[in-house]
Amino acid sequence: QVQLVESGGGLVQAGDSLRLSCAASGQTFTIYRMGWFRQAPGKEREFVAAIRWTGGSTRYADSVLGRFTISADNAKNMMYLQMNSLKPEDTAVYYCAAYTGIYDIVVDTSFYPYWGQGTQVTVSS
Repeated sequence: QVQLVESGGGLVQAGDSLRLSCAASGQTFTIYRMGWFRQAPGKEREFVAAIRWTGGSTRYADSVLGRFTISADNAKNMMYLQMNSLKPEDTAVYYCAAYTGIYDIVVDTSFYPYWGQGTQVTVSS
């Protein structure tokens, strides 16, 4: 019912910045929460940030708090992740995700039925 496509990943050096984008389509009017997750090779997928589709009520993982900023523009069916002061440990495939239920269990992948294909972020030291 909802399709998501990420873009904006790339290869950068430590301390650099990137802005990831997530384009939503389909029944976007049903979206309640959007989130960003990341997964390094051989590691579990982990929560990065979340936001309500209408904006506000942001949540961040402790590891990115103060460096990353999540935002959404539902009028344009877009979500963004501004990543500053990137570190090598930020290297991962970054995924956008969405759910429609009116709840706020934002850190658990099991509660997000809609996922993008992922975009690679590589940070060299």
